[in-house]
Amino acid sequence: MGSPHHGYRLRHGRCSQPHQRYLITAVTRNRTPCFADIRRARLLSRNFLEMDNQGACTTLCFVVMPDHFHWLLDLSGKYSLSQTVGMLKSQTARAIGQSIWQRGFHDHALRREEDTLHIARYIVANPLRAGLVKSIKDYPYWYAVWL
Repeated sequence: MGSPHHGYRLRHGRCSQPHQRYLITAVTRNRTPCFADIRRARLLSRNFLEMDNQGACTTLCFVVMPDHFHWLLDLSGKYSLSQTVGMLKSQTARAIGQSIWQRGFHDHALRREEDTLHIARYIVANPLRAGLVKSIKDYPYWYAVWL
């Protein structure tokens, strides 16, 4: 039986490379805007950095949108990419007290020639493009090591 969304199919054939940089996108179930709630958005923001403390990865950049997130990370090799994203999603769902995530996630392994800083700026600008704020300074749920 097939899955109703594309992210599930992307898991087949996925590989994890230690010290590889990945851009991850994960979506809430039915695109429910769970993270329009300030408490939940703050919780997810803290959980990204907690993944660093657990040795799963180095978080380079993230943005929390009302119904999804974008996360740029450098995988440590302690866990696979699927385990790392699964831990983040599981910890967030447990803390909120309900299942909130669509199965699967989209990942893009950055090639050496890709400009990581340019990708981070693109991620951080998501709230601007979505019309949530007029200045990124007005949006509190993002992080980038360079900015």
